[in-house]
Amino acid sequence: MTIDDSSIISTPTRLEGKYSGMVVCWILGLGSLVSWNSMLTIGDYYYQLFPKYHPSRVLTLVYQPFALGTMAILVYNEARINTRKRNLTGFTLFFLSTFALLVLDLATSGAGGLGNYIGICAIVVAFGVADAFVEGGMVGDLSFMCPEFIQSYLAGLAASGALTSALRLVTKAAFERASNGLRKGVVLFLAISTFFEFLCILLYAFVFPKLPIVKYYRTKAAAEGSKTVAADLAAAGIQTEATERADANAKQLERLSNKQLFFQNIDYLLDLFLIYVLTLSIFPGFLYENTGSHKLGSWYALVLIAVYNMFDLIARYIPLIEKIKLKSRKGLMIATLSRFLFIPCFYFTAKYGDQGWMIMLVSFLGLTNGYLTVCVLTVAPQGYKGPEQNALGNLLVLCLLAGLFSGVALDWLWIIGNGKF
Repeated sequence: MTIDDSSIISTPTRLEGKYSGMVVCWILGLGSLVSWNSMLTIGDYYYQLFPKYHPSRVLTLVYQPFALGTMAILVYNEARINTRKRNLTGFTLFFLSTFALLVLDLATSGAGGLGNYIGICAIVVAFGVADAFVEGGMVGDLSFMCPEFIQSYLAGLAASGALTSALRLVTKAAFERASNGLRKGVVLFLAISTFFEFLCILLYAFVFPKLPIVKYYRTKAAAEGSKTVAADLAAAGIQTEATERADANAKQLERLSNKQLFFQNIDYLLDLFLIYVLTLSIFPGFLYENTGSHKLGSWYALVLIAVYNMFDLIARYIPLIEKIKLKSRKGLMIATLSRFLFIPCFYFTAKYGDQGWMIMLVSFLGLTNGYLTVCVLTVAPQGYKGPEQNALGNLLVLCLLAGLFSGVALDWLWIIGNGKF
C-alpha cells in the first residue's frame, strides 16, 4: 500500500483505534519508567545492604548524567534517527538491564560490598541511556498525534511510580516476618518489572504501529517532511512517497530548526526544567534521609514515596478536564515558580512538624508535578508541523532531564554539614 500527500490532506471523520492507542500509550509510559522506579522504590533494601553509600542519592546521580548526555546527542541528530529502532532499542535495554539487576541479586545472594554496589551503578547507567532513547523518542513521536495519546503516556509514567510503590508495600507486608523477607520481596518485585518491560517491546513492535489512528498521524507527518517515521509506516505495511520527493517539494517540507524552536518555546522549556529541578531536589533523597524518625518506622519513607507517586498519577488526569487545564504561558510560568515555596515548607516540616504534615506536603508536591508536566507537554507542540512537533518533543524532554539532573545535584545540599558524609 502506498500513501501520497493527496490522500491525507483531509482528516477522516472517524479514526479507529483511539482508545486502544490510549491504553497502549499508557502501558508504554509505564514501561518507560518502571525499571527506574523499581530502583527508587526498593531503596530501603539498598540502604540495608549499603548503609554508608547513600543509595537513593548516588544511584540517581549516576543515572541522570547518562540520561542527559545521551538525550543531548539524540536531540542533535533527531531528524535523521529512525524512531522505531530508537524506541525498540530503549525498551530492549530496559528489559535486559532489569533482568541483569535481578540476576545480580540472585547470583550474589543479596550480599553488600563495594563490588556489588559498582555493579548496580553500572546497571543504572544502562537505565539512564535507555530512558533517553525511549522517553524522548516516545514524546517526540506522540507530539504530532492527538493530545490524549501523550497525556496517556505521561499518565503511564506516573503510574509506574504508583504501581511500584503499591507492589513494594504489598511485598514488604507479605514478606516482612519471613526469613530474609525483605530480599524475597525485592526479587519478586524485580521479576514483575522485567515482565512489564518485555510486554512493552511486544506492544511497540507489533501492536501500536498497526492501529489505524497511528497510521494516519504518521503518514500525515511523513507528508509534512518527517523522515523519522518511515520504519514505523513500513511495519504497518505502508510506503510513503513524501520523503522521497523532499527535494522537489522543498518549500512544502521546510521546517523550523531546533534553534528556532528553542527560542520560540523557551518559556515552556524553562517550565519543565524548573518543575523537575524542584521535584528532584526533594524526591527521593530528602524523603529517605532527611525526614527523621516517626511512628511509621521503616514504613515511613515507603509511605511518602507511595503518596507522591499516587498524587502525581492523579494529577496527570486533571488536564483532561478542559475547563481546569492551564494553557496560559504566563500562568504556567507563575505556577512553576511558585512551587519553590515548597523548599522552606519541607525544611521546617522536617525539623518541627509531624508525619501528617509531611504526608500532606508530599501529596501537593506530586499533584503540582503531574499537573504542570501534562499541561506543558500537551500545550507546547500545538500549531506546528509533524517534524517540528517531533523535534520540539525531544527538546522538551531534554530540558526535563536537565532539570532532573540539576535537582539531583542540588538534593545533596540537604545533607551538607549534618555529618552524614
